[in-house]
Amino acid sequence: MYDDQYGLTGRPFQLTPDPKFWFDSATHKKAMAYLGYGVSQGEGFIVVTGEPGTGKTMLVGHLLESLDHDEVNAIQIVSTQVGAEDLLRLVAEGLGVATGQMAKATMLAAIERGLHGAARAGKRTLLIVDEAQALPVESLEELRMLSNFQAGGHPLLQIFLLGQPGFREVLQLKQLEQLRQRVIAIHHLEPMAQDEIESYLIHRLSIVGWSGRPRFTDDAIAAMHRWSGGNPRRLNMLAGRTMLYGAIERTDSFTGEDLESVITDLDQDTPLASVYRHQPFERGGPPKVASDRPIAVNDTDAPDIRDRLARIEAQLREQDAAIRRVLTLLVDWVENDRSAVDAPVRGGGVP
Repeated sequence: MYDDQYGLTGRPFQLTPDPKFWFDSATHKKAMAYLGYGVSQGEGFIVVTGEPGTGKTMLVGHLLESLDHDEVNAIQIVSTQVGAEDLLRLVAEGLGVATGQMAKATMLAAIERGLHGAARAGKRTLLIVDEAQALPVESLEELRMLSNFQAGGHPLLQIFLLGQPGFREVLQLKQLEQLRQRVIAIHHLEPMAQDEIESYLIHRLSIVGWSGRPRFTDDAIAAMHRWSGGNPRRLNMLAGRTMLYGAIERTDSFTGEDLESVITDLDQDTPLASVYRHQPFERGGPPKVASDRPIAVNDTDAPDIRDRLARIEAQLREQDAAIRRVLTLLVDWVENDRSAVDAPVRGGGVP
């Protein structure tokens, strides 16, 4: 609808990641520098984390477009709690290896042959795993073992791991100490600063034929940053709804008042957003509880809601830590006592 109103050739604020809309924000430029450094090194792990909607998938798409595929064989996996053997099968498929019903040892040998074959063809192999926070510990350990494959003292596989902020906590587990030692760079994607918002909007609009209509006033841009917190996906959601509002109202210039009207409608359509507004995250690192906490729309209720949210967040962190401790103890117990558990079975079964 708004495409016709503004003479555009496409949707500039679609929520589906599209590498053609890549925008060099400060944090994404830094992430690409780390990834470029990793590709040049050809070894180890590169880790990139970020909140949902900060552009991790877009980052991967831009990286894949920038690679010379005559020199780099890139394998991309989106993790959905993939077990260790299933993960190995996905890697094998990326190398063109048919695994069938192969046993794990046979599959590892086939993967190593596939990596050697790529190297002989003059290609380095890059494995990109998205949503890495969903991988079980044993799957991450398999990735570390794959990084051991070498030819003539040179690694055959390099691995990029992308995940949500909680993945950094996963990496601190005792079982992953050896993997941590192989991480050569790590970066956290931050939200955009307010002074990047206008350039971001113009960049995306220009790709679909923007000719100066519509425009956003300074107070409109401030309102967009305040509501979205600088998160690209939330910003796209708000910008798309604003463009629709402009088509209906036949306006070519959006003011802060227009944005407040759109935000009110958007909050009513999305119940969670109607209770909270997002403040911009602090720059310089992962979002902290104080800066990431939403603010109530009704300012008179804000202190009480903030206190309740703080207590809930503290309880969730404690529960998460407790679950991780229990899981770690269970893994250690199973590994240490497996022989004792298996003995009655080997002796003829449990009485």
